Amino acid sequence: MGHDLARDFEAARATFAEADQTLGFKLSRLCFEGPEEELRITANTQPAIVASSIAALRALHSEYGVVGQVAAGHSLGEYSALVAAGSIRLADAIRVVRERGRLMQEACPAGKGSMAALIGLELSSIQEICAEASRSGEIAVPANLNAPGQIVIAGHVGAVQRAIKLAQDRGSRMSVELNVSAPFHCPLMQPAREAMKPILESLEVSEPRFPVIANVSAEVNRDRSRVVPLLLEQITAAVRWEESMVRLGSMGVDSAIEFGSGRVLAGLMRRINKGLRVHAAEDQATIRAIGKLISAPAGQQTLGPERD
Repeated sequence: MGHDLARDFEAARATFAEADQTLGFKLSRLCFEGPEEELRITANTQPAIVASSIAALRALHSEYGVVGQVAAGHSLGEYSALVAAGSIRLADAIRVVRERGRLMQEACPAGKGSMAALIGLELSSIQEICAEASRSGEIAVPANLNAPGQIVIAGHVGAVQRAIKLAQDRGSRMSVELNVSAPFHCPLMQPAREAMKPILESLEVSEPRFPVIANVSAEVNRDRSRVVPLLLEQITAAVRWEESMVRLGSMGVDSAIEFGSGRVLAGLMRRINKGLRVHAAEDQATIRAIGKLISAPAGQQTLGPERD
């Protein structure tokens, strides 16, 4: 994870070095070499994803001068989007998301919460299913509104499993429980939200250089005073990704860049807006490919970074 970036780009190496120094241990070694089971611990995964994404962003900027016009990040990616926009410093983001990962993991005892992907149903149907499945003190709610017909729910194990069965009975193309460490973006994360409040309130936040679309509102935010409240609300609220990408398109964006490992967001965009092309920036080959698309001198082309 991020190994090729650090090998090929000085800006990426410096980014991982900054993350290592911030945390006081070799996060870079964990990213590059594993072991995977340790990297998958949420308190490690979250800073690793942020570091890798910003490494890719800085590599692209250092090579081709690409500057963002607008940013959005899916869940954790909102922190990277804010770093990209200059609203929060990378070191602060790395420090905060490590605590975010730890607190989200601790918020719900192991085996108590779950998440499930329900494919092929409209949001209104899933809202009805979750309402029916929520009983006996257990809840299930929509958590990731990813794309048309692709929604993830979260909540207590029993309620989520009841929702899966109801979804199958009502024509879901696929309803499957996910292998996750905690039920993110639902009310079961309230203890994490409360514990994160003083941590986030200690952040030094600047006015973003360009707007950031917030997960919880799917609206553009340019106000630094709103950054922390939106990040706090995000812990227990649904990620409104489909609406966020519709908003991106309504702003006239027709080309975006997905930073970091994987191309999940590009896949979601094909379901949301096929006219908005997403370019991956995750290694030397993909960064060079973006460079070839830029015909003007470095610093005179702009592309909107899509995620962390």
